Amino acid sequence: MRHDKAGQVIELARHLASSAEGLTLDEMAEAMGVGRRTAERMRDAVDRLFPTLEEVRDPPTKRWRIRGGLSGFEQTPTAVEMIELSKAATALRRAGEPQRAAALEALERKIKSAMRSSALNRLAPDLEALVRAETIAVQAGPRPSADEAMLATIRSAILSGVTLRFVYARPGAEARGRELIPCGLMFGRANYLVAANPDSGRIQTFRLDRMSKVECGDTPAQPPEDFDLNAFANRSFGIYQDEVHDVALHVLPEGAAEARGWRWHPTQTLEDRPDGSVIVRFSASGMKELAWHLFTWGRQVRILQPEVLRQVMAEELDAARAALDQASG
Repeated sequence: MRHDKAGQVIELARHLASSAEGLTLDEMAEAMGVGRRTAERMRDAVDRLFPTLEEVRDPPTKRWRIRGGLSGFEQTPTAVEMIELSKAATALRRAGEPQRAAALEALERKIKSAMRSSALNRLAPDLEALVRAETIAVQAGPRPSADEAMLATIRSAILSGVTLRFVYARPGAEARGRELIPCGLMFGRANYLVAANPDSGRIQTFRLDRMSKVECGDTPAQPPEDFDLNAFANRSFGIYQDEVHDVALHVLPEGAAEARGWRWHPTQTLEDRPDGSVIVRFSASGMKELAWHLFTWGRQVRILQPEVLRQVMAEELDAARAALDQASG
């Protein structure tokens, strides 16, 4: 068996050992990026190499899993995997997220403590070289933060299926208590709780740094059955959730190459024009955040639609001019 095929078999074994309910052949094929027939052959190879592979009946499908996990031989991490874990922890710490960084650092220690000293010694030179050769560029922006106890309480409410009580304070508004159904957490430039109103079912977002006195409620509660956190997050260009608009942006030729490599939105489509420009289309809410982003493109982007985005852009320009005039005056 060629080395690359052997590596694929080991990788499939890892997927099968890390799934409690097991994987179907279609799920194996998707995980490995191969066709179903190839997935069948790979499963058969795993069966020959790992006697603990078992079939799990889940009518009308069949699933397979490896009981008891894999040995340290198959699970030894690479230098690249370890440095990426370390970099992720460093990025969170520099972004003002010490609690989340500490969780990744603890995971890194657990992985290293489970490795044989000989394996650690082999990794050490490569890790040292990569640490010297790679760093994280710090970008200007808000420093999101979340109290460790608050995160633990929110997660406990989600796992226990109960409401969450807290006091929320918006700028310029009186703080007031709320009791809502926690649906999830969104981490980004700012960190948010996503919660549903138990009476109306309306989904709202709440910045964690504006929440206080957070505690689990006594009322059993579950998110709406049709709620999908990823789909909810993908509706918006950023975090703010409001009316969804069909957006069309004309990126001029001088910015087209960068626009083609830019991830504008999960729903984006790109249309190349004969003059070398490109039309970017997607559907999203959060027109103010999109307007803020478009400032970074300068003269390279023209707004084709919606009209509300043009209005928001004009308002933001007026506000910037007013601030500049006030400073110079």
